[in-house]
Amino acid sequence: MHLRIWRGGRLVHLYIYPRLDIGHLLQPVEILSYEMKPLPVDPRILSLAAQVTESSGQDVPGLLLKLKDILTSALPGSNELQKIKQDLYYYDLVQYCLFVLKQDYTGVLGGWTTAAQLAEILSICCVGLEVKEEPEEFFNKLLPSAVDNLLFLGRRLEALFSPAVKDEERSEFSHNFKTVTDALCRLCEGHVQLTVKVLQNEQFQQLLKTDDIEISTVTMSILEKILKINTTVLLELPEKSLHCILDELVYKLSSSTNPVIGSTAIKLLLLITKSDTQLLMTLVLRYKGLQTLLSKQWTGKGFDRNLNQLMDLLYSENYKVGKTQRLQQAACLIQAAWRGYQTRKRLKQLPKAVTTLQRNFRAKRERELQILRKQKEEEDLHQQLHLQRQRAMRMFHERQLTMLEIVHAGQVDKHMLEIKEKSALTIQRYWRAFKTRRNFQLQKKSLQQYKAAVILQRAVLRFLEKQRKRRAYSFWKQSRSLSDEERLSLQQKVDDHIRLHPLCHLNLVILAYLSLQKRASEMSEEMSRELHHQAQENLAKYLLRRSQDHKAEQHREALLAQVHTDVDQLMCAASLTESTVKDLNDFVSRSVPVIAKAKQSHITMLKYTQSPWWKKIGEEFSDEDVISEDLLSSELGALFIGGSKT
Repeated sequence: MHLRIWRGGRLVHLYIYPRLDIGHLLQPVEILSYEMKPLPVDPRILSLAAQVTESSGQDVPGLLLKLKDILTSALPGSNELQKIKQDLYYYDLVQYCLFVLKQDYTGVLGGWTTAAQLAEILSICCVGLEVKEEPEEFFNKLLPSAVDNLLFLGRRLEALFSPAVKDEERSEFSHNFKTVTDALCRLCEGHVQLTVKVLQNEQFQQLLKTDDIEISTVTMSILEKILKINTTVLLELPEKSLHCILDELVYKLSSSTNPVIGSTAIKLLLLITKSDTQLLMTLVLRYKGLQTLLSKQWTGKGFDRNLNQLMDLLYSENYKVGKTQRLQQAACLIQAAWRGYQTRKRLKQLPKAVTTLQRNFRAKRERELQILRKQKEEEDLHQQLHLQRQRAMRMFHERQLTMLEIVHAGQVDKHMLEIKEKSALTIQRYWRAFKTRRNFQLQKKSLQQYKAAVILQRAVLRFLEKQRKRRAYSFWKQSRSLSDEERLSLQQKVDDHIRLHPLCHLNLVILAYLSLQKRASEMSEEMSRELHHQAQENLAKYLLRRSQDHKAEQHREALLAQVHTDVDQLMCAASLTESTVKDLNDFVSRSVPVIAKAKQSHITMLKYTQSPWWKKIGEEFSDEDVISEDLLSSELGALFIGGSKT
């Protein structure tokens, strides 16, 4: 069906073909053309397309053979031939040729010769074809499918070729098989990327493995042409496909005695080894007896030149591999000797290691036993405490019953009220103690931070005090003198005041002089003694009060030292669940904190005395570890012993 419609300002020709009996559905083909410049289409192509769409599946291969006349009517390489190929592709005739290759040609006119001719037509159409619309479909779908169908056709021809008995049939199948392989090679020459697809194809590998001499020779000739077309194709193959091809070539050399097979296989191996050194190394490492096989079985068969070149390459690579293996063996020997030395060294050290292991094991076992003994002691202590509580409870109940028997009936309520009050006070006392201990544990971190802040503030204040003293007693500090302008201004103010108040100023001076004269004349010796006695009494009172204040200050400092010592001891103490009798003795005895404080002061004094002399020269060279004498005296003075400061 032919439709003509306008789309986007241009004329579009739509050719829609019905479904074929063979199951292929042709898609609508759009041929875009402008009304002003129509593209001429060969009427033979249009007629052939119409005949193909209207014919049955068995007649399609015979009709498609007419494509050969259409293709040969144009000169090779001309624009006319290119246009014909494009029209054949756009009218899906190339796709028809591709699809019918999988058909069974037993009942088709012309038989398998028609299939071979269609394979040749397909290769001619695909080579040199420039697809402008949707080239991905052509390169990624049509060309790989063409390779698969050609190899499938070759595989079917090989299967029919083997059981054939008559010479005429064998020659016919051989000719058809060569036609298909030539079409495949032509397709690979036009599209080099298909070489990898051919070598990876399972049908090609099956053709290479056949036992028929003629088929094997033709298949190896395909491989040879592919290697000449693309020299690096074997490097692009997966390892499995590469090993399959090499295995088959070496197998043919080892199992066959036919000179044609041997010559072709040796030529292929020579091409493979010359293409890349990596392939040569793979051949040497995988087939170690190949050189011996070639020299014994294929020498003097008429292709000694290629054989000698291949053997020279194998010999040179064997020498390199042998040298590398010798170096590897030497390295292995060195490594073995070194590992042996290390093993012997470890064996010599093994008794010491065993001793250390035993010692550590015994120590660990001893620690575990100590932990078990401690747990047992704690359990025993807990059980004893439980028994003591029960005994005390029984005794309390017995005393309570005895008291109830002794107390008068009228005093029982009063006695019970007193007992309840005492019990409440005891519970409150224990609750306050528990609450205080819990709050102390919660405030322990804040107390540490507060103490650290106090120490930092004390150090900063001491440093600032030293800086103030240094500035106050600095010899380089000079008194500020008045400038000339200030001196003149001050002198001017004094002169102005005297000039404005001359009499007042003179009277003040005279009165002051007269009062001094009168005092000196009126004071007698007795009055002087009286004044001296009063001064002595005031001085004695001041000294006495100063001594009392000093003692009070010492007592206050001693109490503060006691508080600080108790706080430090409480902060470092264990919890009540972990406390022992030793911890209780540390809190009861006052000698433990005294010893700790004395030890700390002694360590501080040693650090100061052991510091180098150059650190004691001046304040600017003082180190953080060196403590001044004032700080040492304050640390020693804050030591609390038995309620007094020592």
